[in-house]
Amino acid sequence: MNSKAYKMFSVEGKVIIITGGAGFLGMQYAKALFDAGAKVVLWDKSEPNFSGKNNFYNVIDITDENAVQKATQIVASNFGKIDVLINNAAMNPAVGSNEAKQMFTPYDKYSLDSWEKELKVNLTGMLICIQAVAPIMKKQRSGIIVNIASEFANFAADNRIYLEKESEEEKCKSIGYIVAKHGVIGLTRTFAGDLGKYGIRVNAFSPGGMPRPEIPEEFRKKYSDLNMLGRMAEVGEYNGAILFLCSEASSFMTGEQIVMNAGRNAWR
Repeated sequence: MNSKAYKMFSVEGKVIIITGGAGFLGMQYAKALFDAGAKVVLWDKSEPNFSGKNNFYNVIDITDENAVQKATQIVASNFGKIDVLINNAAMNPAVGSNEAKQMFTPYDKYSLDSWEKELKVNLTGMLICIQAVAPIMKKQRSGIIVNIASEFANFAADNRIYLEKESEEEKCKSIGYIVAKHGVIGLTRTFAGDLGKYGIRVNAFSPGGMPRPEIPEEFRKKYSDLNMLGRMAEVGEYNGAILFLCSEASSFMTGEQIVMNAGRNAWR
C-alpha cells in the first residue's frame, strides 16, 4: 500500500467525540474509528456496549449545556486536545417501532411537545456541543466538526411508503426530524464560515436509510424502490465517508455536505 495515500486517510491518535455514540449508527462510526487508531470518546444517555483501551464514554444529555461543558473540559484535560466532534445524536425512531407509532402522525396533528423535543435534540443539541468544543479548537488552530444530517435535509418525505395498507390512517415521517435536519445544513454552513479562519473545518454527512431488525420488509421494499441501487444501506457502508471527513483527505473541504443515499437525490 502507498504509505502517503494511507497517511492521508489516517485518524491515528486523533481524539474524536461522537454524540449518540451508543446508538445504531454511532456504534458503527465508533468501531470504524477505533479500528483506525483513533481515541474515541462516546457521549450518550445510555452506556455503550463497546470497550477498548482507546475508547471512552460519558453518560450525558447533549441538551444540558452545563453537562456538555463539563464533559468537554474532562476530555480536553485527559487528552490535551480535541481533534474531531461528530454530532450524531438524534431522535429518529425506526419504522415499525412503538416510538414511531407515536411520532409518525399527520402534520396538522403533530404535537408541539414532540416538535420541541425533536428540535432540541436534533438541532439545539448540536449547537450546544459545537459551542463547547469550538474554544478549544480555536486555541489549537485546528479541528474538525462533522454534523450528521440526513437525506431528509434535502427534501420532504414521501409519506406514502410508511402506509402498511391503503385503508390505514395517514402516517407521516416526523416533521420535527425533517425540519431539524434541514437546519443542520444551515448550522454547518454558518459555523464553517465562522471557524474557517482558525483552521477548523465543519461539514455535514447526510445518510439514507439503513434497516434495523424491527423495520417491516414491506417498508424496505418501498424505500428501496426510491433509489438507483434498489436497496437500503448495509451496516458499515457509511464508515468510509466518516473516515474521509475526519481525516486530512478532506483537508480542503468545509461548509459542504456529503450525501450517501444510493442516488435518491439525483432522481428528485
